[in-house]
Amino acid sequence: MLKGKTVLLGVTGGIAAYKAAYLASALVKLHASVEVVMTEHATRFIAPLTFEQLTGRRTMVDTFDRAFSHQVEHIALAERTDLAIIAPATANVCAKLAHGLADDMLTTTLLACRCPKLIAPAMNTNMYENPVTQDNLETLRRYGWQVIAPASGRLACGAVGAGKLPEPDTLVQYILKEIGMPHDLAGKRVLVTAGPTQEALDPVRYITNHSTGKMGYAIARMAMLRGADVVLISGPVALTPPPFVEVVPIVSAEDMFEAVTARAAWADMIFKAAAVADYTPAAYSDDKVKKKDGDLSIALKRTEDILLYLGEHRRPGQVICGFSMETRDMLKNSQAKLEKKHVDMICANNLKVAGAGFGTDTNVLTLITREGAEELPLLSKEEDASRVLTKALSLLEAGN
Repeated sequence: MLKGKTVLLGVTGGIAAYKAAYLASALVKLHASVEVVMTEHATRFIAPLTFEQLTGRRTMVDTFDRAFSHQVEHIALAERTDLAIIAPATANVCAKLAHGLADDMLTTTLLACRCPKLIAPAMNTNMYENPVTQDNLETLRRYGWQVIAPASGRLACGAVGAGKLPEPDTLVQYILKEIGMPHDLAGKRVLVTAGPTQEALDPVRYITNHSTGKMGYAIARMAMLRGADVVLISGPVALTPPPFVEVVPIVSAEDMFEAVTARAAWADMIFKAAAVADYTPAAYSDDKVKKKDGDLSIALKRTEDILLYLGEHRRPGQVICGFSMETRDMLKNSQAKLEKKHVDMICANNLKVAGAGFGTDTNVLTLITREGAEELPLLSKEEDASRVLTKALSLLEAGN
């Protein structure tokens, strides 16, 4: 996602500087061009050579380094940088940046940057919580910096509290959110459902299906990366929620209906990727149903049809997308569902097609609208999610 992007990684003089090496390595693996600028104090904690080996580029420390004498390097670097991140950022550097002080290579370069700027403070808890530091961080926010809150835990000084540099994977997610994809969904509000529902028979047993939630989670993540505000309503799954997304956990079809209908009017686009149970036990037993001789019959009743409700109660300009998993007559059944549910698009797949269905990291989707059907090749679910979002955005911009 970062191919062709230049990330300026600023490293300042704290014990957490070692984590910056892992961050640099992770960014290189995502095909970013990583330019590392260190303060003099940072070189006491980790050698510039470490970053040069990881990035394949010269690490910058001295503003007056003669290796860069052919140009004003801090200005040239600022102009070619797509995103700057300072990790770790000491209290001293936070204060200097907040007040426009530029007395080394890092601060002079940052003062010239017009790109998105992230800063990850890492320091002793008392230093972090000091009102002066908090004022400086608030000043940075006012000037357009995004301040990444430190993690809490045991610090190198022995104190326990806020002040730890977040893990490199977390910092990468902040970077991807800013520059990983074009923000063509900025200002749009996206509601996604994902996963199965569980319909309880008794305190021990429930009826469910094989949905893993991967498709819905992929849509939520890709929508977030493209700049949308995203709410993900999720049944019980074993997935890590995508970052920067509001997750609403539910269990039953009734829970899903209540959660979706309470938020539907908020959304510009709705993607109903969850596998919601069509039936639920007609009666719930407060005690475990004991095994008996012979067969057992369970009375079931219909659950609320969430997609039909959304189609019938839509607000003007809203785009609604349903999903259809079939084992036969996929196109015919999905086209009928499009009309019956009064929605704009059905994403259909056939469980019997290799690479499609539950539990896989790939899918074979057909996007069905009133204008026709577009059959997609075998793609990863994130690639499918991007195609689905692009199609939905075109419907939104065309006024459905």
